[in-house]
Amino acid sequence: MKVEKLVEAKEQIKLGGGEKRIEKQHNAGKHTARERLDLLFDEGSFIEIDAFVTHRCTNFDMENVEAPADGIVTGYGTVNGRLVFAYAQDFTVLGGSLGEMHAAKICKVQEMAMKMGAPIVGFNDSGGARIQEGVDALSGYGKIFYRNTLASGVIPQISVIMGPSAGGAVYSPALTDFIFMVEKTSMMFITGPQVIKTVTGEEVSQEELGGAMTHNRTSGVAHFVDASEEECIERIKRLLSFLPSNNLEDPPFIETEDDINRIEDKLNEIVPENPNKPYDMKEIITTIADDGDFFEVQPYFAQNMIVGFIRLNGSTVGVIANQPKVLAGCLDINASDKAGRFIRTCDAYNIPILNLVDVPGFLPGTEQEYGGIIRHGAKMLYAYSEATVPKVTLIVRKAYGGAYLAMCSKDLGADQVFAWPNAEIAVMGPDGAANIIFKKDIKNAEDPIEMRAEKIEEYRDTVANPYIAASRGFVDDVIVPSTTRQRLVSAFDMLQSKRENRPSKKHGNIPL
Repeated sequence: MKVEKLVEAKEQIKLGGGEKRIEKQHNAGKHTARERLDLLFDEGSFIEIDAFVTHRCTNFDMENVEAPADGIVTGYGTVNGRLVFAYAQDFTVLGGSLGEMHAAKICKVQEMAMKMGAPIVGFNDSGGARIQEGVDALSGYGKIFYRNTLASGVIPQISVIMGPSAGGAVYSPALTDFIFMVEKTSMMFITGPQVIKTVTGEEVSQEELGGAMTHNRTSGVAHFVDASEEECIERIKRLLSFLPSNNLEDPPFIETEDDINRIEDKLNEIVPENPNKPYDMKEIITTIADDGDFFEVQPYFAQNMIVGFIRLNGSTVGVIANQPKVLAGCLDINASDKAGRFIRTCDAYNIPILNLVDVPGFLPGTEQEYGGIIRHGAKMLYAYSEATVPKVTLIVRKAYGGAYLAMCSKDLGADQVFAWPNAEIAVMGPDGAANIIFKKDIKNAEDPIEMRAEKIEEYRDTVANPYIAASRGFVDDVIVPSTTRQRLVSAFDMLQSKRENRPSKKHGNIPL
């Protein structure tokens, strides 16, 4: 009899807010909390914990309000055979609002993930703090934030926005490593449209203010966007396949049949002879990667900077690359922030870094200067200098001025630096340098245009070509582009046993 009652009670808990609210959730194009967990975990592997926990609030007749599992499902299971912890807010129960016990369940699963050294995935779908519980709800958020911070860089933390996330609730995702969103159903904002209209007079829709594309393209808060929840969860699984379970492990090794000595002749022709003509850096990335597979991170934000994961000979490598197709590959505020954060993420999780460089400099203009490009650009310098994972840099075409240093030069700790034969490494581009150095010669020449062209080539031959940098040891080798994959695999294989320490300190002085 007692067993039957237990089974009945668990079945009742699984119904959450009831069939009508589940139907409403489905009609809104959303899955329930349990359905999302079923999509994430290997079939039959999810184990729920704290299913019988519920609120203990007595304010405003709350003692008469049933809240199965207190509006959140927590537990663990396996994703592609690896241990993962998760929690999923249940919007069918009190709108997924966060109260004291709701928060306690999240904190418990966070602590378990830390102890076990396993990733944690949080599905956010909530109306916000449970107003009836007052300061107890606010305290709950604070405890979650604290644990997010303790876990940062220790275990991968992934936030999935699959409904509203407003007010203080947005700061837990902001403290995690990666944020996923779904088109049309995901929302994140500190203050909603009504509050903004009241305070500032601005009129804005929820979608424009905090929708998936707003945070993927404009704010850079989120890292991924998908058209459906199913696609989103598949992408989460793919991301996990590139990451280690914790900061003491290496990323998973995936066997490949791709030849490490593969020669790609098209790389010899991919960069245009005209130094000002754009090309797609992603073609280079996919050409050198195992099986042409590139998992891009933040593809819509700061598109002049490309970041993401590939595998070389089965091992995960983080890629940071300039994109000549956008802003000529210049570094700006957003690109610096995007790269700086990604560098630190790779370093935290023992992921080697590959830098593909084609950068004419930092983006000029008052908007960038007033916005603090100096401060933001310094984040890249700091992140590269701080990182102790293997770092390999390939200069594909241009590497000018401070941006050359910011893209992980030898001086910032690159373990190996390669250059293609047409690479130019200098304080500034040959065109500008010639105008300064040979100003009088050009002005006094019978044919200033012809003289300028001659002086540009003179500067290029004397200072800017890769052999000059190689003769100083700033470039380890000038390589034939078609052999790039072969040389990179060899370099990272050699660097596998790298051990390097930094001076002991409590923390750095430059916040990211």
